Amino acid sequence: MYLKSARTSRASREIARHAILLSALALAVTLTVSTAHAATKAVGKKTKDLPSAQADPVVDIELLTWPEIYKAIHEQGKTTAIIFDGGTEQRGPQGVTGAHNFIAHATADAIARKLGNALVAPVIPYSVNRANPELPGTIGISGPVFAELNEQVAEQLIANGFKNVVLIGDHGGGQKEIKEVAAKLDTKYADKGIRVVYSDGPYTKANDEFFAWLDKNGYPASTHAGIPDTSEMLYLEGDQKWIRKELLPSALGDPPRKPGEHPDPNVKRINNGISGDARRSSYELGKRFIDLKIDDGVAQIQELLKAPATSAGAQ
Repeated sequence: MYLKSARTSRASREIARHAILLSALALAVTLTVSTAHAATKAVGKKTKDLPSAQADPVVDIELLTWPEIYKAIHEQGKTTAIIFDGGTEQRGPQGVTGAHNFIAHATADAIARKLGNALVAPVIPYSVNRANPELPGTIGISGPVFAELNEQVAEQLIANGFKNVVLIGDHGGGQKEIKEVAAKLDTKYADKGIRVVYSDGPYTKANDEFFAWLDKNGYPASTHAGIPDTSEMLYLEGDQKWIRKELLPSALGDPPRKPGEHPDPNVKRINNGISGDARRSSYELGKRFIDLKIDDGVAQIQELLKAPATSAGAQ
């Protein structure tokens, strides 16, 4: 009876694993189209402070041919690959749903250029999240599928010849998963001299620094689709119209809640997708935030890759 139960349990786990793999494979087909669309949008940005994706040297893998990638890895020392996870979700009435993807692409591109030894994988445009029919636009995936997808992409980059793979996420959902994937693969490939690390500098550290600066300088509290998110897009959009500027004067949502805090049932909710007040968003604030993401990412990645392979993670 015990043996039968054990076999059944093993079979169930195997079925579940295959289901995750099939989901990840199906998602990969969708990603091919989605990332190409995101890249096209990012290439068109006109932000004067950042070079376009097609400016020399090109660091986007999807904008290079295979001989160019081979030369970059084996002759130019570009042995680090960056996987920057984005996300597709509602960003209030004023912001387009692809914001995480456009921010991830621009930030990864700038980090790779500053590092000088890195190329950028196509942005993964989905994160650990869930759709909401009241505020349509969010396309989320489960934690196991997200982890499996990142793991397989990282191992494909290793198979292509990269010696270091850096996992970064622009969305809160999925940070835990990519940290665990990095630790797992860093251990797996340690004896081959290959590093897989998780960098939360562009997320945790940059967010903490920017939110502290906003608070110190008297800006109103905001989180999702608030001043930070909206300002980033104002900085990066150029002529793409990722922010509906005519809606900024009314970009006021429900007050941000602390973790575990429930909304006051006696207060009528705005429920427009904004947490806090986004009305003072600006190009200048977006530049400040993006610069923090780039600088914190570069500094942390350099430190992470100095250390020997152990259980990789933010340090």
